[in-house]
Amino acid sequence: MGARYDQHFLNDPGAVAAIVDAYPVAGRRVLEIGPGKGILTAALLEAGAHVEAIEFDRLLLGHLAERFSAEVASGRLVLHGGDAARCPWPAFELMVANLPYSISSPVVFRLLETEYEAAVLMFQREFAERMRAHVGTPDCGRLSVMVQSFARVEACFVLPPAAFTPPPAVDSMVVRITPRDPLFPIADREVYARVVGALFMHRRKTVRNGLKGASGILGGETVQRLLEALPDEVLTSRPEALYLEDYATITNLVAAPP
Repeated sequence: MGARYDQHFLNDPGAVAAIVDAYPVAGRRVLEIGPGKGILTAALLEAGAHVEAIEFDRLLLGHLAERFSAEVASGRLVLHGGDAARCPWPAFELMVANLPYSISSPVVFRLLETEYEAAVLMFQREFAERMRAHVGTPDCGRLSVMVQSFARVEACFVLPPAAFTPPPAVDSMVVRITPRDPLFPIADREVYARVVGALFMHRRKTVRNGLKGASGILGGETVQRLLEALPDEVLTSRPEALYLEDYATITNLVAAPP
């Protein structure tokens, strides 16, 4: 079966075993996104997981239904066709997946809004490193701030292109993500996401100028209130130089009654 949709199928049994061993899956309801030909699906089922799998490719979906007909019949595997970046997700405790690179970002942001216990996910290494970039450093971005505000991200291991068929042009990294409460009180998570997104839309500008440019998102009166209330050391910084506490402070000022 040939690759379509720029797919890269994991073919390294040792890597598959390491992914499954990265978090206890026995007896758990696991959501797998992009199961492909089913190498990770088979390992999850063998380890005792109940798997809900979302696959976009109809040909692969048919292959999976045939390969795992017994598990489908018993209910241990439930197959869903659709785009995991947009379609409804079934209830799950864990997410374990070799994610298609093209939907990494939307899946991660959806995950942050979902109740789950842990996730073991494979990404393009550059994407995973951006998730893990220390807040307050030049490599920090919107992804870094949002993920680290609501989760702990741990690097598990790196895989070379040779671990896939056909090999991609980049290395991959498996990370373990576990949700946590914010380190600093956040009045409204939706407002927090808007604030972080608005500031990183203007990441080359100071926070002061970025807020002025975000008047259409946050509201002119709100921006003026922020400009009057925030200390100069925050207003003269750039978004990547701020810390989680700074983003929480800005959010709470936005969410507070005028």
